[in-house]
Amino acid sequence: MDLGALGNDSLVTEFVLLGLTETPVLQPILFVIFLLAYIVTVGGNFSILAAIFAEPKLHTPMYFFLGNLSLLDVGCISITVPAMLRHFMLKDRSIPYRACISQLFFFHLLAGTDCFLLTVMSYDRYLAICQPLTYTTRMGWGIQQALVGMSYLFSFSNALTQTVALSTLKFCGPNVINHFYCDLPQLFQLSCSSTQLNEQLLFVAAAFMGVAPLVLIAVSYAHVVAAVLRIRSAEGRKKAFSTCGSHLTVVGIFYGTGVFNYMRLGSVEASDKDKGIGILNTVISPMLNPLIYSLRNPDVQGALRRVIDCGKKTLFSLGW
Repeated sequence: MDLGALGNDSLVTEFVLLGLTETPVLQPILFVIFLLAYIVTVGGNFSILAAIFAEPKLHTPMYFFLGNLSLLDVGCISITVPAMLRHFMLKDRSIPYRACISQLFFFHLLAGTDCFLLTVMSYDRYLAICQPLTYTTRMGWGIQQALVGMSYLFSFSNALTQTVALSTLKFCGPNVINHFYCDLPQLFQLSCSSTQLNEQLLFVAAAFMGVAPLVLIAVSYAHVVAAVLRIRSAEGRKKAFSTCGSHLTVVGIFYGTGVFNYMRLGSVEASDKDKGIGILNTVISPMLNPLIYSLRNPDVQGALRRVIDCGKKTLFSLGW
């Protein structure tokens, strides 16, 4: 589908992203910072994937979902940061209309899948801790694949709906976006058409993909906490809370930034704040997720050490 062709008689053929700063002296510094952040994020998430593939002990539903989360994090940061780095390097802040729409589609596809996947991971922890006797049958390989597939399908449906709805809007005046990537709230402000339907669609999506998953996560962890508190062994309680703590930290960062970003439609004055929230959402969160999961998990730490040792031995055998 040519999404760009849906832009009914739009006079605007490209947008201008103001980025993070217009101060020339800061741009090389920011280029280095975000380049390093991108390298660390991609390297960290692929390290988690390598550890999961290499360590048989990690071939469990929890780490299958974590591996998918790592892929989503790499995709999410790859949608925004490379384009930002190009703008820094070439001093060209323009982005074609079609590229802007495509960036928005893929961002909402991956971020939406994140919402559902975090919910699936909380359900997995609920089954593992509250229903351990039936865990193997209720979280079999086929069910794991189905849950991940449904997460992508639901998110794809929402991303396509939002993108097609946006593509029907006309952009016939200002084309400057006070952000470093294309997103719905900022584009709504530039449209010369009515955005009432678009805002209603976004509100419904926020309820379906934000509020509902968050409620399910809260309910799952309410049962988990109740079950853990019934464990008599202090060591057992510590281990159970440890496996859940990493996930809850990621949920807090992801939903905290997402709610703040999309609950303030039409607020022009808040655009500069949106940049900070956007950095947390698209850069900091994907970069921290591998650290959060690995620092609190001895199994992942052990697998990462073995992967690194194996890599060193391979390089040594090749004479590097």
